Amino acid sequence: MYESEFGLETEVTSGPGGRILTNFAVWSPDSQWIVYDTRSDSMGAVFDGQRIEMVHVETGEVRILYRAMNGARCGVATFSPLQEQVVFILGPEDPTSDWEYSPAHRQGVLVDLSTPGITVNLEARAVTLPLTPGALRGGTHVHIFCPKGDWISFTYNDALLTHFSEETDTNDTDLRNIGVSVPLSPVRIHPDHPRNHDGEFFSVLVTRTTNRPRPGSDDIRQALEEGWVGAHGYRCEDGTWQHRALAFQGEVMGDNGETLWEVFVVDIPEGVTHASPDGPLEGTLTKRPTPPLGTSQRRLTHTEHRKFPGLQGPRHWLRSCPDGSQIAFLMRDDSGTAQLWTVSPLGDDPRQVTQNSWGVASAFTWSPDGQLIAYAADNSIFTVEATTSVSRRLTPRSSDADAPSPLACVFSPDGSKIAFLRRGQVCVVAP
Repeated sequence: MYESEFGLETEVTSGPGGRILTNFAVWSPDSQWIVYDTRSDSMGAVFDGQRIEMVHVETGEVRILYRAMNGARCGVATFSPLQEQVVFILGPEDPTSDWEYSPAHRQGVLVDLSTPGITVNLEARAVTLPLTPGALRGGTHVHIFCPKGDWISFTYNDALLTHFSEETDTNDTDLRNIGVSVPLSPVRIHPDHPRNHDGEFFSVLVTRTTNRPRPGSDDIRQALEEGWVGAHGYRCEDGTWQHRALAFQGEVMGDNGETLWEVFVVDIPEGVTHASPDGPLEGTLTKRPTPPLGTSQRRLTHTEHRKFPGLQGPRHWLRSCPDGSQIAFLMRDDSGTAQLWTVSPLGDDPRQVTQNSWGVASAFTWSPDGQLIAYAADNSIFTVEATTSVSRRLTPRSSDADAPSPLACVFSPDGSKIAFLRRGQVCVVAP
């Protein structure tokens, strides 16, 4: 079910190379600027960004927020929903053979629009004893402010565990997990290693993973592609509110030993400084950091018996509607077509949203009022009404070479525009 209702598409950047949008939160709070990183090729396949820039959607003015130095790379930038502040990935300066750019060797940094070029470290890093609560031991990726504008989520890889090739009773291996950085107090680290550094936020992991998930269980091997649930969390069955929660994709093992991805949610307590009986927040030299006391990880979908089990389609991040009642994800229908679905954070049966003959071809976002979801498909930008499943084609169908990028399709905070990429340039269209 779809209609054509073409809006005015505007290309707001120009010039050689590629601009890469993150899948979420690329708009300034006033919906006037879009932040992106620059890469050598239009598809952004190689993480070789030198600059974080933002462009004004009306005037086309471009401002450089940060320029990488000393061999570092930067990218994957997102705005705070409330402050004139941007967070992004920074790779190691002066990389060496034992500390080159990699998932475990990157970090999050913050820059204020009023002081471009000056960054502060988001998380602290400690890779030598004594390990420090509130500090990490590896690298972070895709930093997203929560809707309240204070906490920041990220995915994480552990530098201390990368040399373990197999999990044993005495050691863990490096598996992707999800964490949060909380503005409690700066974390100071002893500078006895060149890659140790201080951080301005207190950072912890909030997911639990295992190298060897039990078949048919809710054990997960990896946790990734997370999104905050609701502008204020979600309403529990007893009427109370869970104010901090992240939905994410968890890698499980089905009864038949097949690996698949399912929707999970982790409820996070307001206090994250207390260790659980399972282990220390900071982990050990051979064990992963442990989530704080009070975190609760739950599986929401059980799709192993479907014709096409598990979350499938292009790479995407789970996104919640503003009231927290539905979490959107991609899964194939019985014809094998990737469609948008939603599931409640309480864990009911998934509901199919898009019902088109072509598959969803990109990451997606909700409109601020929770009525629409924006996505790319059939070489066009679409919106779909979440309740009626009516899709609207907003841009004419293009050639394959000019098709919108699968990386991002992002509503502005005021709901008046959708940002996306075409041929390595930032474009906008009205919904």
